[in-house]
Amino acid sequence: MKYLNHLEEWFIATLMAAATLIIFVAVLHRYFSGFSIPHVQDWLLSLNLSWAQELCIYLFVWMAKFGAAYGVRTGIHVGVDVLANRLEERYRKMFVLIALGAGVLFTCIVATLGATFVWEIAHTDQTSSDLEVPMWLVYLAVPCGSYLMCFRFLQVGWQFWRTGELPHHDHGHVDGLEEEGVPA
Repeated sequence: MKYLNHLEEWFIATLMAAATLIIFVAVLHRYFSGFSIPHVQDWLLSLNLSWAQELCIYLFVWMAKFGAAYGVRTGIHVGVDVLANRLEERYRKMFVLIALGAGVLFTCIVATLGATFVWEIAHTDQTSSDLEVPMWLVYLAVPCGSYLMCFRFLQVGWQFWRTGELPHHDHGHVDGLEEEGVPA
């Protein structure tokens, strides 16, 4: 369970590193292909990196879906809590639980519809234009990310039910940096 708590960070960091490396190589390829250096230019032009942009787009789709789940878990996901914060504590707790339940319901519906779509498209021959991978692999980001987001809503709801506390992200805090004068 310990590793599941940081699943999103590892997944997003890995995808981000891969996308950065792919974009870096593709940019270098385009830049150096423009130089008229015998044999080098011919070799570079023989390399086909047209798939790099498409792959990076798909990586960013997966990052966005898992980033939303990360946002729910850490309390940085977009939420409107002005009304809830003005309510009495007992009404606030009920209001927050209803909102979290709505998040569970919504993400579960999106994930189930996405899974149904992936199941249907998996039985077709549809492939991406440059990578020529089955499109169901690309669309699989929707049910995977949405079910994880649903799970995170359930986790936050359970934690709130037990403790009355929601995850809160301090925008001024940077992990790994210690404040001066504060012992570690």
